[in-house]
Amino acid sequence: MKRLLKDYERISLKTGDLNGKIEFGDIFGREGQVHIEIGSGKGTFLLNECRAHPEINFLGIEWSNKYYRFAVDRLGRWELENVRIVRSEAAEFIAEFIPDLSVECFHVYFPDPWPKKRHHKRRFINETNLERMLGCLLAGGIIKAVTDHADYFEQIQAVMDSRKDVLEEVEFLATAGADTGEWVGTNFERKYLKEQKPIYTIAVRKV
Repeated sequence: MKRLLKDYERISLKTGDLNGKIEFGDIFGREGQVHIEIGSGKGTFLLNECRAHPEINFLGIEWSNKYYRFAVDRLGRWELENVRIVRSEAAEFIAEFIPDLSVECFHVYFPDPWPKKRHHKRRFINETNLERMLGCLLAGGIIKAVTDHADYFEQIQAVMDSRKDVLEEVEFLATAGADTGEWVGTNFERKYLKEQKPIYTIAVRKV
């Protein structure tokens, strides 16, 4: 019998309940560093990071209702205090709800590569969204990205290089859920590693 997924209201944010820029202290009930994950999937990264870093507040953004509901149920059952997740299109949510100079790190792991050339404009990491993230990042804040798609990685590198005036490349450190030979330990990464696909990583810091 298929298990019913529960909506944990303490964890799941609804855009209809938000009014303008988020006050993270109100959302989490405390102050602290804020990390945002773009495309949280089933919540694997969020679960591992929240447990490893209880002092950090994590916000996940996921568009797929199926994955969003699964992640809410999964995170809620762990009774984690330092995570929230919202179902929304990431670029629009950041532009409308994330305050300037409020985020310590953006995590973008295995975003949809939109491989067909006519669909490249749908890729999340582009010049417009980079500017949005830069506006939200604190000085010293970091953007971390991982993909298995070589062409998309070239685009990501080019986008980051276009803002060398304010970004410097730094070492990409593996996340809490990564096993030996992994970077982030997500389901997508493990699938691609089994298929022996190369994994490309980049981390940049706002100076």
